[in-house]
Amino acid sequence: MSDVRPVTVIVLAAGAGTRMKSRTSKLLHPIGGRTLIGHALAAAEGIEPDRVVAVTGHDREQVEAHIAEIAPDAATAVQQEQNGTGHAVRCGLTALPEQPSGTVVVTYGDVPLLEAATVRAFVGDHQAGGRDVSVLTAEVDDPTGYGRIVRDSHGAVSRIVEQKDATDAERAIREINSGIFAFDAAYLVAALARIGTDNAQGEMYLTDVVEIARADERVVGAYVLDDVWQTEGVNNRVQLATLGAELNRRTLRRWMLDGVTVVDPDATWVDVTVRLAPDVTLLPGVQLHGATEVASGATIGPDTTLTDVTIGERAQVVRTHGSGAVIGAGATVGPFAYLRPGTSLGDGAKIGTYVETKQATIGDGAKVPHLSYVGDATVGDHTNIGAGTIFANYDGMNKHRTTVGRHCKTGSNNVFVAPVTIGDGAATGGGTTVRDDVPPGALAVSAGPQRNIDGWVFKRRAGTPAADAAGAAAAGSADVVHTDSAATSDEE
Repeated sequence: MSDVRPVTVIVLAAGAGTRMKSRTSKLLHPIGGRTLIGHALAAAEGIEPDRVVAVTGHDREQVEAHIAEIAPDAATAVQQEQNGTGHAVRCGLTALPEQPSGTVVVTYGDVPLLEAATVRAFVGDHQAGGRDVSVLTAEVDDPTGYGRIVRDSHGAVSRIVEQKDATDAERAIREINSGIFAFDAAYLVAALARIGTDNAQGEMYLTDVVEIARADERVVGAYVLDDVWQTEGVNNRVQLATLGAELNRRTLRRWMLDGVTVVDPDATWVDVTVRLAPDVTLLPGVQLHGATEVASGATIGPDTTLTDVTIGERAQVVRTHGSGAVIGAGATVGPFAYLRPGTSLGDGAKIGTYVETKQATIGDGAKVPHLSYVGDATVGDHTNIGAGTIFANYDGMNKHRTTVGRHCKTGSNNVFVAPVTIGDGAATGGGTTVRDDVPPGALAVSAGPQRNIDGWVFKRRAGTPAADAAGAAAAGSADVVHTDSAATSDEE
């Protein structure tokens, strides 16, 4: 066999996954920021093959729609009846525009920890050995449920026997078949035509190609993987959680070795798609998802969940939930802030306690310190938004935008009724409802003079603790006035 790079990867993804007990395909359950099939396709595409084919079957509408979204260059083939792995590979080959050449790699859609580097090394070993068939294997303490690697007296791979077809002696073998193969393409096509169904399952086993190749005196070998986790599949939700935790442990370890401080790895979850710079600090209770990126010197947490958020250098984000937002360098967020999609916070700016933002651009050095909703708004550089402010952006039918200029000082308990513009350097009084534009440098107030209605509590709340307290206060005031008058009279 000539030394050629792999040209085809076939990902088997047709199984029913009934042990997940879910309406959602097993392959679409996520860990570490990708679905199971997403991890499998990432490993496949990571070796830069000429073609990737996913073989679908059960729940194929769900699976194929997802594949089209995450791996649009991958082809799909349908295994209408699940007649075994050998049959599935034959279905996958039918999706190719022409007879394959070079190397064909077969992997599975439910083995999420398999790494592209491992597949690349496996294929390299296969090609360097001039083999027709190679199998990725591992040694495990408990091989129950796996196919066993049977070797001859010289240690060469002679066949693979499935658990249900194995003898007691064969079941004691600890070297297991991962299900991941590399084949010479031309030989694979020929061997698949010779696979039978004489086994406990009555199916076409891909593993039978090993025995066929040995009978043909073709070159067969194994690549033993020390990292058995990479061969583990997911069949139920217990395994999903177990592999998810292991994937997260590996992800955090890699980031820590790259210079990220993770104070409590057991209480921190980071997707494989997240990017972190050296000197980032992650405090306990942090979850980072999607395309989140954190620049050097930033501190995230504690108790913070961010999805698709970009954080600048030296920013601090505390007890915050955010998605689809941008946080500038040196900015501070939280605690108890809610950043909705479209939020952009400038350098050195602040979003404080109990503040919610959405489709809001907040300029450099601007502050929204507490208890406010900022939606569909632009806030200029170095402007301060008073506590308890509402940007009233919805009129019942349409959303409208509010613009607040630079260096503005708005009072507490304001309502900005969009669409409205507040000019640069303007101010608003406490309790103001702004319905019209405010010119630059102007002060906007909407409240009239304060009126006190004397005796209102005695009339409307007679007999209540409030009325009693007011009565006692009034009596005390009268005593003070009487005493002062007497003192004055004596002095005279």
